[in-house]
Amino acid sequence: MSSSTNWTLRNLASTALRRQSQGGRPTTRARRLERECQRNIEMMWLTGRLTPDFKTIADFRRDNGAAIRNVCRRFVELCRGLKLLSADTVAIDGSKFKAVNSRDRNYTVGKIDKRQQQIEESVQRYLDAIETADRTSPIGFDVTTVRLYEKIARLRQQMRELEQIRAQLKNQPDKQLSLTDPDSRSMTSDGRRTGTVGYNVQTAVDTKHHLIVEHEVTNVGNDHGQLSRMR
Repeated sequence: MSSSTNWTLRNLASTALRRQSQGGRPTTRARRLERECQRNIEMMWLTGRLTPDFKTIADFRRDNGAAIRNVCRRFVELCRGLKLLSADTVAIDGSKFKAVNSRDRNYTVGKIDKRQQQIEESVQRYLDAIETADRTSPIGFDVTTVRLYEKIARLRQQMRELEQIRAQLKNQPDKQLSLTDPDSRSMTSDGRRTGTVGYNVQTAVDTKHHLIVEHEVTNVGNDHGQLSRMR
């Protein structure tokens, strides 16, 4: 049964909360849960042996984000009432999660400058090849020359598109622009030379029983000053 009409709110909320605890992209997590609902005893118990498809899981999470966050807060209140939380200390750390936005569709002024330089070099290389062909070709204008002109036209179109993106960047406070997921940002991870386009998820954990007491999703790459957001 994959239709959402076969699901109670309790079933869907349990599955969505389970989904929140898994890493990876949202669609990947939803597909993984779809499989787990069919073979994992824990998930079978949570869902009452119902088997949703990944779209049902993903749609419920998307449409009920505020309610799920409220459930998390109520859980913290319950733990506090049971005296499971330390009143003294919490530990906070950030984890990077990839967005659906690829690095190729995330732009900064530096990236645009570099790409435009590459385009200019390619255009010049093709123009030199055309000039050589004009001098050596007996017919003066062959198929190769036509293809080179087509490549130049495509590159010049890319140059115009990059100029449009450059204009949009002027309105971005952090001078970044992500085309697929506008809220995502490029950020570096420890131990990686390349950046990740995504989000920095901050998690505050009780030091007594290691229970999550608060979390916040940000698009700021570093962890400095993030605790003040979790009030």
